[in-house]
Amino acid sequence: MMISLLLAAGLALQTQKPAAPPEAVEHIRAGMDAQKAGHLPDAIIEFKKVTELAPDLPAAFVNLGAAYLQNRDYAAAIPPLEHSLEMDPNLIGAHQMLGYALLIEGNAAAALPHLERTGIPDLIGIADLKLGKLPEAITNFEAALAKHPNDPDLLYYLGRASGLLSKQSFDTLLATSPNSARAHQALGENLAVLRRVPDAEKEYGEALRIQPDIRGVHLALGELYAAASEWPKAEEEFAAEANLQPDDAETAYRLGSGMLANGKVKEARAELEGANHLRPGMPETLYSLGKAASLEGDNAGAVDAWTRLLAIEKDTPLAAQAHFGLAAIYRKQGKTAQASAEIREYQALQGAKK
Repeated sequence: MMISLLLAAGLALQTQKPAAPPEAVEHIRAGMDAQKAGHLPDAIIEFKKVTELAPDLPAAFVNLGAAYLQNRDYAAAIPPLEHSLEMDPNLIGAHQMLGYALLIEGNAAAALPHLERTGIPDLIGIADLKLGKLPEAITNFEAALAKHPNDPDLLYYLGRASGLLSKQSFDTLLATSPNSARAHQALGENLAVLRRVPDAEKEYGEALRIQPDIRGVHLALGELYAAASEWPKAEEEFAAEANLQPDDAETAYRLGSGMLANGKVKEARAELEGANHLRPGMPETLYSLGKAASLEGDNAGAVDAWTRLLAIEKDTPLAAQAHFGLAAIYRKQGKTAQASAEIREYQALQGAKK
């Protein structure tokens, strides 16, 4: 981010009109050379001289602000950048750097108008987050992540904004409707995250007592039991949810997985086929579908499901398990080369986890 800010400042200097007076050019070159060499105090001295020799040149103040910014003296960067914008409000590089400096100094309210001029979603999102504009922050972080997938800072900020918005909604729910089914469901979900299984079970049960046809609670209960390997109880809850939402792909997948865990391979496969029909290509469904086919002795069906999974996911735990399953099938079929290739893929993914 810092490099892009400085590049913007450099472009501003090159394109700025009026041109720098001849007596300032030597100091401009010296300042830019010092800046490139990392001699920032020297660059600041040179750019200060440029502002004295060319006080009507906005780019002179932009470059001085950029040097301060690169030197991490954010407070000192603000005045020259503000002055440059007083002379020329259309300097996007100056808006970008000023917004960044103000944000770093903790003044998100002052930073936001400048950042919005630049259209940089990650910085705008941080300002939104600091100002409590949570939906806007989430939108901006998602846009930034689309350009920079898996960026740890963006993932952190998106998680924080989403968590705060969720907490805000949760607090409002408990304050306005504490005895509602949804309030008990929300409490159950929080307790489940904390692994307080009996307490979560109690809250889910209360939600169902208040509203027996509430959607999502049987599913959550089933997941609670599945996490504890209580598969008969999990299957029962998944089946109850399926009665309420017969066309929900996730519920069908969960029910099929529960049946599979309980040894009901034929029924599980039918349910998983249904889940895949409702939402084609869901990796979790494809993996379980391949497992069910393999247990039924349908190697072709298993290979088909796992191959489709691997066309979607390349480096996930599910992909590793699919490679392992394919290796077992190929080994049984005497396809030694293919089995070895799948094992190598499995081992590579397992090694990447360490």
